[in-house]
Amino acid sequence: MKMKRKRAAGRGRRKKEILEKNGREKTEKKTLDIKVQPELETNTEFIGKLLGDSTDVVTRHFTIQYAPDRKAAVIYLDGMSDSKAIDLYVLKPLMLDAEKIRTKTDLWHMVDQSLVQVGETKVTEKMRDMVDSLLSGDALLFVDGYAEGMVINARGWKQRGIDTPRSENTVRGSREGFTETLRVNTALIRRRLKDPDLRLKDLKVGERTKTNVAILFIEGVADEKLVKEMQNRIEKIKLDGVLESGYIEEMIQDNTWSPFPTLQNTERPDSAVAHLLEGKVVVVVDGTPHVLVAPAIFAQFYFSPEDYFERYLIATFLRVLRLLAFFIALSLPALYIAFIGFHPEMIPSDLAIAMAAGRSTVPFPSIVEALVMETSVEILREASIRLPGPIGPTIGIVGALVIGEAAVSAGLVSPLMVIVVGLTTISSYGNPSYNAAISVRMLRFPLMIAASILGLYGIMLFLMLLLLHLIKLESFGVPYLAPFSPLRLSDVKDSLIRIPWPWMKKRPVIFRPEDEKREEVEGKVVAEGNQ
Repeated sequence: MKMKRKRAAGRGRRKKEILEKNGREKTEKKTLDIKVQPELETNTEFIGKLLGDSTDVVTRHFTIQYAPDRKAAVIYLDGMSDSKAIDLYVLKPLMLDAEKIRTKTDLWHMVDQSLVQVGETKVTEKMRDMVDSLLSGDALLFVDGYAEGMVINARGWKQRGIDTPRSENTVRGSREGFTETLRVNTALIRRRLKDPDLRLKDLKVGERTKTNVAILFIEGVADEKLVKEMQNRIEKIKLDGVLESGYIEEMIQDNTWSPFPTLQNTERPDSAVAHLLEGKVVVVVDGTPHVLVAPAIFAQFYFSPEDYFERYLIATFLRVLRLLAFFIALSLPALYIAFIGFHPEMIPSDLAIAMAAGRSTVPFPSIVEALVMETSVEILREASIRLPGPIGPTIGIVGALVIGEAAVSAGLVSPLMVIVVGLTTISSYGNPSYNAAISVRMLRFPLMIAASILGLYGIMLFLMLLLLHLIKLESFGVPYLAPFSPLRLSDVKDSLIRIPWPWMKKRPVIFRPEDEKREEVEGKVVAEGNQ
């Protein structure tokens, strides 16, 4: 009984502590709703206590020479703001240059209009806006006697330079890729799309991280309902933190349980611009080089940006090749299991004898053999990604060769199984989209299990269910298997095949663009791409 009472008392204390903590957090959030006070010390002390007197908070008190009796303070975060710019264009004009001004006008007006020499400033009386801007890298200016504060754009953190996209390498095309800084990414898009109708809508997502998110679209081309739907879905996200675009992708996708991605991500600015030109919406998230594209259909995951930089015959050949690689990566191990276990009579006699000789020492059924090999390859592939750059590819190749040769020599798997796994692995790399390739790798395992139970009938049943799922799937109201289901002959010209540019005078109707016609310049169609 005493032990029970002690446990109950402990639970009561923990519950009380949690309630007190939640109460303090709610109180802190309410305190942000206050306005800037006329007293300088009140404002600086409030921000200092709110941030827990963190050591990276720099507070510089000084006196404005225009009015020697008037004190002021600049607050910024070390490492988030450009301290040199603050020294040269904020502190120096206020502390030294203001002495030269003889015009007797309102001090705050002089500070706002003449003294602070920064391109972007904002005057506000809301403390919440001030704190949010401070945490984003801006500097704050308070002047004693004024119930307003100034937000000064002085962001200057270290950032990675523009580099080659890591997940979307191409032979021909731009070598520039997105970075982790939102404004750099939007500038890369602006540089390629010099259209005054390009629109940016800024949002903040995450109760604690307050991650900056930008929605980009071309007004007059993108469907207005699509833009509103995207904005509504992002605004409904309730998370304490958003660290990568994958958070948003999972929160706004149409079908949570589908293995197929319903939004595309890309690291290439030229690819993002091409999607915008077709009436789609691009979502840029601060802190990641991967931007989101919506809506997305099944076919576009097998398009590559260079399909539109090469001649149409080459592009069509490569698309057919990628689609063939998709079917090989998905079904080849399952077909091996079905033929070995259920339909050996369908195998040619010479090949059946060779396969039987290879499997004579294998003690496991074909399903166990396939699952062991496929699982080993997947583990090896995942391990090679996590290893240091120069070592990873070497370990992957050597590991696959050593494990395969050792397994065949030990009689654990047949030589043909090693060939099947090798072809499957190579084919899975034929997909230009990494997240779509993962879906195929994952679906391969249930397809192998279906083949081990019902043979070819199990494969056909599983593929029929998969096809029904794809037919039902949508991405922001666009059918996932468009333009084949429902059939749109006008859009087939840029799906499995790609016809020459002079014949693609209209945008794909499946994305519901407000302006279906591509712009014409001197009778020639401006080249735009689906990817």
